[in-house]
Amino acid sequence: MTASVSADVISRLKAVLGEGGWSQDPDRLAPKLIEWRDRWQGETPFLALPKTVQEVAAVVGVCAETGAPIVPQGGNTGLVGGQIPMGEVLLSTERLRAIRHIDVIDDVLVAEAGVTLQAAHEAAVEKGRRFPLDIASQGTATIGGIVSTNAGGTAVLRYGNTRELVLGLEAVLPNGEVWNGLKRLRKDNTGYDLKQLLIGAEGTLGVVTAASLKLFPVLASRATAVVGLDDPAAAIRLLARAKDEAGGAVEAFELMGRRGIDFVLKNIPNQRDPLGEVHPWYVLVEIASGEPRAAENAMERLLSKALDDGLIRDAAVAQNETQAKAFWSVRENQSAGQKPEGATWKHDVSVPVSRVADFLAQATARMEALVPGARVTAFGHVGDGNIHYDVIRPDGGDDGAHSALRSEGSRIVHDIVASMGGSISAEHGLGSMKTDEARRYKSPVEVAALAAIRQSLDPKRIMNPRVLF
Repeated sequence: MTASVSADVISRLKAVLGEGGWSQDPDRLAPKLIEWRDRWQGETPFLALPKTVQEVAAVVGVCAETGAPIVPQGGNTGLVGGQIPMGEVLLSTERLRAIRHIDVIDDVLVAEAGVTLQAAHEAAVEKGRRFPLDIASQGTATIGGIVSTNAGGTAVLRYGNTRELVLGLEAVLPNGEVWNGLKRLRKDNTGYDLKQLLIGAEGTLGVVTAASLKLFPVLASRATAVVGLDDPAAAIRLLARAKDEAGGAVEAFELMGRRGIDFVLKNIPNQRDPLGEVHPWYVLVEIASGEPRAAENAMERLLSKALDDGLIRDAAVAQNETQAKAFWSVRENQSAGQKPEGATWKHDVSVPVSRVADFLAQATARMEALVPGARVTAFGHVGDGNIHYDVIRPDGGDDGAHSALRSEGSRIVHDIVASMGGSISAEHGLGSMKTDEARRYKSPVEVAALAAIRQSLDPKRIMNPRVLF
């Protein structure tokens, strides 16, 4: 359903934002109305470009009074369509770009919603600290979007999702009031935690305008390796060994199938095969420690014993930062490598780590039976059970015919996930893509409770109205 916004509302929004604070230029709007994979093409009558939290509050206040719907947007890197408007006012946080404060005693960085993740990383490093949330789109993904989608990334195994990395928030609630919850406390046991409601809410409970983020020390040693092995079951056994060997120092444990690596080598310039021989599966493992040489020593012990025992077939350890970045580039370009290959059913799912191999075996058998010749490509954060499970049309096949089977194929995948106690959205959120489908897997009791929370804060349902419950 396409929303509508009256000319009177647009006139009032122009008045509160002033010159430079809005746009209706089609060329200015165009890149904000299409999702990275070209699956969603949106529309909006008005782009709001507030520069301060007060201007955000003024925009939301006008919309709250008139019932005009709003879709907040950060860096437009979302993959489930939640940031794409369908006639609503589009509120971009791109001009909220200040890093307000960094404190190395409290280990906190206060960043506005439009600050990119890369800029937050760089600001932390300048103070000898690290913000350990790493995702492939860090150059364009913004703090507000990361918070609103509870982004995960490659270091969840050690540091947790965004939810675990936020100390406080500033946000404009659906009635236009500003909530200043930018605390720096590690402990605050005073009832309901409003920030946790806003984290992962995809803009439905308000517009996040700033966040207090946890910082960590820059560790003294780091070792990065790519390992070749026979199957995902071997990867899970290697993960258990890595945890024991490194004593909690494993930061990343990323699984990649050979087909995905082939797509990267074929479609992304300046990439190199990480190992000299071809293997069915690969793991990128990273260990970091506060003790000099401790990470390198743990990696050497882990890989040496795994090779001796026949658990892995080959391994290469990065000898410098350039090699480590090359290994990571193969992993981070998995999605981009797929893009030229044609229509794809993408799944961002999680299962218990112990069931990853079972999930991959069951799902792949069902997909290959449904679409003979389908090119299944699986990769992801196997250390926390999050698999990006993608089904690409057969080589030389028809995009339209493959896309027509997406709903049936995804239902099969998600049913398998649910049977294993998993989630149909591990880190991307529900957005427009999965909101309706989520009702199939959540109990009526849970849906009713979530809807009641939303109704209490946004009774007119103006905030991202097509998303969540």
